[in-house]
Amino acid sequence: MAYELYYWDGIQGRGEFVRLALEEARADYIDVARSGHGMQKMLDYMRGRHGHDHMPFAPPFLRDGDIVVSHVANILHYLGPKLDLVPRDEKSRVFAHGLQLTITDFVAEAHDTHHPISTDDYYEDQKDEAKARSKTFLKHRVPKFMGYFNRIIEANPKRIGHAVGDSLSYVDLSLFQLAEGLAYAFPRAMGNFEKDYPQVAKVRDMVRQRPNIEAYLTSKRRLAFNESGIFRHYPELDQDPA
Repeated sequence: MAYELYYWDGIQGRGEFVRLALEEARADYIDVARSGHGMQKMLDYMRGRHGHDHMPFAPPFLRDGDIVVSHVANILHYLGPKLDLVPRDEKSRVFAHGLQLTITDFVAEAHDTHHPISTDDYYEDQKDEAKARSKTFLKHRVPKFMGYFNRIIEANPKRIGHAVGDSLSYVDLSLFQLAEGLAYAFPRAMGNFEKDYPQVAKVRDMVRQRPNIEAYLTSKRRLAFNESGIFRHYPELDQDPA
């Protein structure tokens, strides 16, 4: 039975972290919201209209038979062993889950650069606050998070360019998405990315060259970044690298 991925149509968003894992593993899955009546089906699940007592609060969520898994990090923690995208030992699996939760924190901060006051208001209603938030994000938060991930890759005892273990994991795929999203949203500020975070840059390039990922990135299934997603390019929020 195919996995069912539920996420908003028209944007990469948080669902993209799950798509990358499914695509890399060539898993059989349905992007439900992009199918006929898919958006309504997703909303029905969230409102309990399918008779399922495990109602997710918000997308993305994944259905695997009778199991419904919500939240990106939780979904990847569930899928990782099934798709061979996480080491088998418990110590590494728990560590990978922690890294993905840290990525979740960073994604929230990236989103808040353009919606620092409220997600219910338009960006245009909070531009001044967004400029201030983005300045702090680029000066302090990006170096803190990206510097941490750079050190994690460098400290991996396997020494072969992965965040966890000696082979590709869902954490590597998610770091790729972070690097791509930052480059789209802040091309000027990320001008020194390879120099500042060389290990993350190597993971990004390695993931991009994976045959299944390369095929996905050039397919119609991979939506382009746009100004409705998490990573948005507003030139007035970008700045020259420090």
